[in-house]
Amino acid sequence: MEGQTQPKSRSNSIVAALSWFRDLAFSVLLAVILIVFIYQPVKVEGTSMMPALTDQERIFINKFTYRFGTGNIERDDLVVFWFPLDRSKSYIKRIIGLPGDTVQVNKGIVYVNGKKLDEPYVPPDYRDDQSHLPVTVPPNNYFVLGDHRSSSNDSRAWGTVDRKYIYGKAVFVYWPLDKMGPLK
Repeated sequence: MEGQTQPKSRSNSIVAALSWFRDLAFSVLLAVILIVFIYQPVKVEGTSMMPALTDQERIFINKFTYRFGTGNIERDDLVVFWFPLDRSKSYIKRIIGLPGDTVQVNKGIVYVNGKKLDEPYVPPDYRDDQSHLPVTVPPNNYFVLGDHRSSSNDSRAWGTVDRKYIYGKAVFVYWPLDKMGPLK
């Protein structure tokens, strides 16, 4: 009788191990699909998006919404894109001007199509008093600005961002824990 129980026990252990490896492989595959196609963790570097995002924060970006054309890029979206002058670098900025919009900055105040833009996300201390000539945003391009205007390298310096370089929308802060939550 002892001889019969041992093979059955060994057989159960092999089935359990195979089941565990199957579940692990499925979990890894699911994680890879999520990271490659849908959500990607990103570390914020720099202060140009303060106070919305601070240096060294960790966020998730949604790559699916823009990659497959299921979501429109809208004004105020926080987008991640390949820097147009050096595609080895990624930037994160806020969408200010959409294709066809005319954007002008007059003494730090942003106007879109002649109307002052309401920007509650830019605290008075983070504004600058610079002026820039009007720019009409070309088709398939976007005018982007950092929220910390006095320390942001953005469309005011290097122009608009082509749609093909935008690869994600910032959606969620996951680190540090005290700032965890969805981005607005």
